Amino acid sequence: MIEQGVDLGVVTAPSGVLVLGMASWIDYWPQLGGGSLSERAIAVASAGGGHVQDWLCEMAGVPAASDVPLAVRATTAASPFDGEPTIAILEVDLGLPWTADEPVLLGDLPVDRCGMVLGDAIALDSWTGDGHPSTDGLADVFYWGGDVDEVHEVFGGDVIVQNGSRVRGRLDLPLAEAEALADSLKAWQPEGRGRRLMSVLDEHNDFHRFNRAGWNHPLSVGAVQVAGCQVLGIGWDPGDHSMRHRGERAHGQVYPVTLGPGPEGRTVLRWTVAS
Repeated sequence: MIEQGVDLGVVTAPSGVLVLGMASWIDYWPQLGGGSLSERAIAVASAGGGHVQDWLCEMAGVPAASDVPLAVRATTAASPFDGEPTIAILEVDLGLPWTADEPVLLGDLPVDRCGMVLGDAIALDSWTGDGHPSTDGLADVFYWGGDVDEVHEVFGGDVIVQNGSRVRGRLDLPLAEAEALADSLKAWQPEGRGRRLMSVLDEHNDFHRFNRAGWNHPLSVGAVQVAGCQVLGIGWDPGDHSMRHRGERAHGQVYPVTLGPGPEGRTVLRWTVAS
């Protein structure tokens, strides 16, 4: 059942071009030989907006007002996985008047299991993806498993809630300190039995920061600053993604991206992912 809309926040697009793209691949565009993400997005936006695909990288680029925050909303529906709300329709008020006679289909996009990114085209040229070194010299360390209480007595750490799951860890550590803690956790071994512990070190790149920003949002949405612009990261519950979107484009799991009129006469970017 489709439910009422939810305000997700705002994004800014001082370049005048807004991008909705797959988080897994934002920083891969320059490596494909066809120009940067912003060059491709600006090209399709200059023609009124469009969809761009190169290898596994996909995005939609559209013209947007450069001088005002752009409101983002979602209409939700119950997930077949657990009944919790999930995004069915994503809408962005582009701050520009609607002048066409009919809605315009720009193409379609799959739901990236690693999330989607919504932000300014030029700002996203500087996006740092998964595996990129820390951009602020900081990192987070997390650990969990059957030995978590015993390990906590040795190494300490706070209880951290990530999308409803509780782990132990330390946030915002200087990178050298975080690496030392991560090495110690990997080396820790209980006496007389097997180890029951998992740990991870996440350096502060944009991909990690956008995931962290959405940890405790009911729709896994979080805002981050990228090159001075506010960008929204939109995550998906793994179980919901598996039931509704698994396989993505290779299995025909794609959803239309359109431009149409909003209730106040302005142009709205709409991505309809309801199934």
